[in-house]
Amino acid sequence: MPLNLELIKSREFVGKVEWIGIATARRKDMDTPESIELLAGQGIVGEHHLGNQQRPHRQITLIQYEHLDVIARLLGRESVDPALLRRNVVVSGINLVSLREAEFSVGGVILQGTGDCDPCALMDHNLGAGGYAAMVSHCGITATVESSGSIVLGAEVRVRQFPTS
Repeated sequence: MPLNLELIKSREFVGKVEWIGIATARRKDMDTPESIELLAGQGIVGEHHLGNQQRPHRQITLIQYEHLDVIARLLGRESVDPALLRRNVVVSGINLVSLREAEFSVGGVILQGTGDCDPCALMDHNLGAGGYAAMVSHCGITATVESSGSIVLGAEVRVRQFPTS
């Protein structure tokens, strides 16, 4: 469903980085640093997906902090560890779905939303039966890195430009 950009732009929301994670190898536990370095057109330094030409639209993944509670409740849990969701950045205070095609900044880094970060079968492995289903519509977004720089815990997330169409 296309977004009504005029209604979305009617109020500026400012988000905040709540959690950061990187996977240095496939299926390896995620590291949770206080900051990450990003390279324009490549992704996150140290992440095993860095420079992946098969998935150039997925240089970084983000998920909504407020959705962690929804996912936990759907699974009958009190909480969900963001590392199990395999996303790189957890953001609060701004609707990430509205950024899935927008240009936005996280701290001093500029990202371009490229779409939804669909869940995979690994969610049933990490979260148990129903993990995949719980993630549907709460799975976050993917983005490309438009400018190099670092993202730190607490960094602000702001819309720079919505798509024109």
